[in-house]
Amino acid sequence: MKISQIEIYKSPIRLIEPFAISLGVLEYAENVIVIIRTENGLVGIGECSPFLTINGESMDTCFVVGHYLAKVLKGKNPLNIEECSLAMDKVIFGNTSIKSAFDIALYDIASQYAELPLYQFLKGCNDKIMHTDYTVSIGEPTKMAADALKIKDRGFQIIKVKLGGTKEQDVTRIRLIREKVGMDIPLRIDANQGWNTDDAIQILTDLAPYNIQHCEEPIPKWNFMELSKVRKGSPIPIMADESCCDENDAKRLVELSACDLFNIKLGKSSGIFKALKIIQIAEQVGINIQIGGFLESRIGFTASAHLALTSNNIVYYDFDTPLMFVDDPVIGGINYNAKGVVTVPETLGLGVSVNEEYLKELTMSIIN
Repeated sequence: MKISQIEIYKSPIRLIEPFAISLGVLEYAENVIVIIRTENGLVGIGECSPFLTINGESMDTCFVVGHYLAKVLKGKNPLNIEECSLAMDKVIFGNTSIKSAFDIALYDIASQYAELPLYQFLKGCNDKIMHTDYTVSIGEPTKMAADALKIKDRGFQIIKVKLGGTKEQDVTRIRLIREKVGMDIPLRIDANQGWNTDDAIQILTDLAPYNIQHCEEPIPKWNFMELSKVRKGSPIPIMADESCCDENDAKRLVELSACDLFNIKLGKSSGIFKALKIIQIAEQVGINIQIGGFLESRIGFTASAHLALTSNNIVYYDFDTPLMFVDDPVIGGINYNAKGVVTVPETLGLGVSVNEEYLKELTMSIIN
């Protein structure tokens, strides 16, 4: 089997309201969709959601780099995913976001060819109840508290809170949120690299009474050598996010005893192929995992949900951003149910497609 044609689409979708983290504010999910076609008629779909401030990619750079990747993959066997992954890495360093879109599409084809749902192709079992959290954007503390209460009232069982400001701001944010939602519902916090080492330890110590499940990436990712110091000084478990992109990062973090948990995002790992290597490391050392993402639609998060069914070490799920979109052009894929429960389709492959009328409106390119 050979790849005969690849299509690349720019897919910007407006958010219901701006999404703010310590690294900036976003009004659109500026995503890229990749469709890979084979000579025998199989079609795979993938998607990425690049972040300028995290992986150094944008919708525009992904569209350009996607052409380089498409040219090297055209004519290759899509079932040989390792060869395709190595080929993409030889073309260009980094660019993990756009590589993940191609990777997802390849796995979609491979699992369809095997006549299995993707999770089953990955040796997983659909035997989990996956509750996604829902995220409160960083902002004015009283608004964040009101937003958290709305999330609780909608039935979500876990609330994630974006932090990364000063000690006074962030402690006030959590205190007001707890006053609104009570102490029972779990809170997760994500500083998105917003604190320095000493402030991180102090803030996390001050937040300990507020029943915080874990904290993602408290300090800048380049300062990972200090992460073990934060972990030792923090009463709250530390989750490596931006500092854990691929299996090499995971090994380094383990060797440094730098974190309690990993956060895997396909846009950081270049897709499923390398994500599976991170999971293997986590299983070997007993580290639990959260599967998250950026601002992907249900295409990307369907892939993430399939991956989440592959290991008992994957116990946290951060699949909320498709619920923040004004429009949903995706057909099939994951479903969002009461209490934030996410279910995975039992159809072959990834189990998604995109509305053809939506695709016709997008900027696109065909490589054949």
